[in-house]
Amino acid sequence: MGENSAMASHGGHMGNISLPSLSVTRTLADLNLNTTTTKSIFFTGVAVLAFLVTTSNYSRKTTKNEDDNEDDSNPSSLKSLLLFCYSCFIKPHATAGTTGTQQDALESFYGSQADIYDATRGTLLKGREDMLALVASQLRYKVEAGLGGLGAGDGLEKEQRNGKTCVTVTGTGTGTRRKPIWVDVGGGTGWNIEAMAKFVNVSEFFKAVYLVDFSPSLCEVARKRFARLGWENVRVICTDARKFRLEDYEDVDEGESGSGPSSPSLSSWWEETKPGRHAGAELITMSYSLSMMPDYFSIIDSLESLLAPHGLIAVVDFYAQSKVDFTFRNYTGGLVNRHVGYFRRNFWRSWFDADRVSLEPARRDYLEYRFGTVLTVNARNNTLGAIPYYIWLGCLKKPFSTSSLPHEIVEHIDAIATESPRSSPRLVGKHSSSATNALAFAVGRTAPEMRSKAFNTAIENISANLPLPSFFYQNHHWRIYYDDQLPKHTQFNNEYIYAFTWEDSRVDRELLNLGPDDVVLAITSAGDNILSYLMQSPARVHAIDLNPAQNHLLELKVASFTALDYPDVWKIFGEGKHPDFRSLLISKLSPHLSGRAFQYWLSNAHIFTNPTGRGLYDTGGSRYAIRFFRWISTLFFCRSAVRRLLSTPTLEGQRSIYHTKIRPCLLNRFVNGLVLSSDAFLWSALGVPKNQVAMIEADYHRRSTSSTSPSKAKPSRAEAILHYTTSTLDPVLSTSHLASDNPYYLVCLLGQYTRQCHPDYLSPAAHSILSAPGAFDGLRIHTDEIQEVLARFQPGTLTVAVVMDSMDWFDPPSPEEEKEGRGKAREQVRRLNRALKVGGKVLLRSAGVEPWYVRVFVEEGFGARRVGCRESGRGDQECIDRVNMYASCWILEKMEDLEELVDSA
Repeated sequence: MGENSAMASHGGHMGNISLPSLSVTRTLADLNLNTTTTKSIFFTGVAVLAFLVTTSNYSRKTTKNEDDNEDDSNPSSLKSLLLFCYSCFIKPHATAGTTGTQQDALESFYGSQADIYDATRGTLLKGREDMLALVASQLRYKVEAGLGGLGAGDGLEKEQRNGKTCVTVTGTGTGTRRKPIWVDVGGGTGWNIEAMAKFVNVSEFFKAVYLVDFSPSLCEVARKRFARLGWENVRVICTDARKFRLEDYEDVDEGESGSGPSSPSLSSWWEETKPGRHAGAELITMSYSLSMMPDYFSIIDSLESLLAPHGLIAVVDFYAQSKVDFTFRNYTGGLVNRHVGYFRRNFWRSWFDADRVSLEPARRDYLEYRFGTVLTVNARNNTLGAIPYYIWLGCLKKPFSTSSLPHEIVEHIDAIATESPRSSPRLVGKHSSSATNALAFAVGRTAPEMRSKAFNTAIENISANLPLPSFFYQNHHWRIYYDDQLPKHTQFNNEYIYAFTWEDSRVDRELLNLGPDDVVLAITSAGDNILSYLMQSPARVHAIDLNPAQNHLLELKVASFTALDYPDVWKIFGEGKHPDFRSLLISKLSPHLSGRAFQYWLSNAHIFTNPTGRGLYDTGGSRYAIRFFRWISTLFFCRSAVRRLLSTPTLEGQRSIYHTKIRPCLLNRFVNGLVLSSDAFLWSALGVPKNQVAMIEADYHRRSTSSTSPSKAKPSRAEAILHYTTSTLDPVLSTSHLASDNPYYLVCLLGQYTRQCHPDYLSPAAHSILSAPGAFDGLRIHTDEIQEVLARFQPGTLTVAVVMDSMDWFDPPSPEEEKEGRGKAREQVRRLNRALKVGGKVLLRSAGVEPWYVRVFVEEGFGARRVGCRESGRGDQECIDRVNMYASCWILEKMEDLEELVDSA
């Protein structure tokens, strides 16, 4: 395999090619396979082998100096090919059961080809560099943050090596902080350790590095490698990994035992973690070795005692697994691309079994059971028949440090998800009043067990002795746990609708005037508005969206401001493309993303890196509207007019081009009837639900009948949509200069922003604010319905709720519901009343001039004020903001608590 097992497998293994390493006759007899199948496997293997060797990148050899090319220990490509073929297909090998120990079996296979090992594995063993980049990124974050006592010396020095940032820990390391220790289990020739130099300065960053392997020949290659490199902190240990103990080589300190939790539901889980622990290794890696270990249970068990409390364990290996095995697990860190189809699954299992490389799911499953999952990647080696492989990063399932006790983690996340006063000391007393306290006391009596979904899920996992969901093991707790397998989330087919936000942040800022005591709830959309709110430094911002991908987009923006400099942020979100996005995602952004968000963007990295693609703003459901306009403008030969529109320096010139060239092409009855007013376009491209369409039709009918004779037929939908569209665009193009002051329409026409025109969060000043330490400490990202999140908030804690146009989506109440005071819209209004403090505001926009639900707000304790309307008293159409997509904008202020709650208090 790519990295030899630290404990020998049952027989020789042909360097990760799943063909018999014993003689062909002997192996076929042992496997008892039929002749047709074995011949097929054998000859396919020969073909794959030839392709593998001829396509291997020999320039990546790192085992010898170039001056040694003439030496027999570094043979030519042809000699390597012949030696590899002989060792894998012809030479008989000893087995542990007949000729000696398992170490003898390993040596029988590797002894003759140790020197060509690295040269013949480059194409097959994919994912190793990605794994190293991921763990290096995590370690850098821990060192910079001083987690687990890491960060010896004065700080970090960064330098560029081969186009990548390499980090060195500076200083003497004699203080209370220390440098990390790395143990590479099954490290073979030491390829991984030398490759890590692309990301960190191995000889300076680590206090000590231990390569543990059971093959003397491979260990000897490793010793020569590190002697050549002059890395004195690297030690090669030739031993069974189950017997390796760090205390035999390091002076380790006993950890603090801490005290147990006060929560009875967590006490039994805590008791097992109470004894003191030594410091251990901050990093353990296994590269293509776990699948070769016969006794993998004991190997995995031994790693737990080897890992430091804040340590990280990383594995890259082959796998083949069905979704039946893992669908209902909530602790896997995401399931993107994990399922392997029936035929591929069984083919690769049989193929690798022939070489005693085991791809059964139990190895990975047990790893995920014994440790907490931080990040995971499921990928395919498309160069060699789409062989499935995975990268997994984990940590201790049960934290041992007194600064991260499990009950504290769980209850802290519960507090910040439900706006418990415990979540932020500065909130206590600032939002409280006698009425609010009475309301909180009343709800506390009636619902004392009200907890967040994250808390409930954590308790269920703990009671079943399972790891917590991966959200609990992240470096940041911005994203709140959700079940990604629920139909309400899967209905979006893993795609966001909006790549940019359609709400004018400038108007929102003026209307809301947020301050340091505000607690805001807002719909995520593309996250632009969330970042705008955070720039005003409120106490907390709760971003809510039912579509997981919309929250993935917000997470990416938050991680980018946290980890990237302004030029990179601008390329990703200003231009919508970045050729190095995948590298940035792995090496810089990954420590700041949840496991599911990381999986999502890794699988969609092509959005930013594809040189022929149009970038971020040509993705999502909204891309259909943008592409439609592009198609129409091309069809009617007005693309040049669009370019002139964006280049004209004056508003007068913009009006002229729009009215003479663009408007006749876009806003005509033919295009409107064929496309614009169709249900498919309204929903898929613009995200307009049927109830919102009904409101548009009703307003147009009212307007038409008030100005014509009552006998005239009811206007058609096409007429209503055309009027609504012209009422949207005409005022915008007449009053707002797109190229300099309207990024919302500029990005639709240009496909990117410009330095002169962009959302406020993309300015250099905004980057300074949002990249400051603690800028996102008040952010919570919920993937759920608004009602579900509101129901779990502590009463009277919100000060602002921005619900966009979500109220338009509700069905108007039936006469029976109206009579009985029921309905889903009314239920949400009541929950908003309960969560808001008296004087709190709801900001909403609507496609209707007088939406029916405003009356419901008034009936449920709110005062209503319309702060924007497209219809003036003169009958003219006006802009309510630079987007002007909605007919009206409203502020609903909570005037009083609901009577039933006040009475119960």
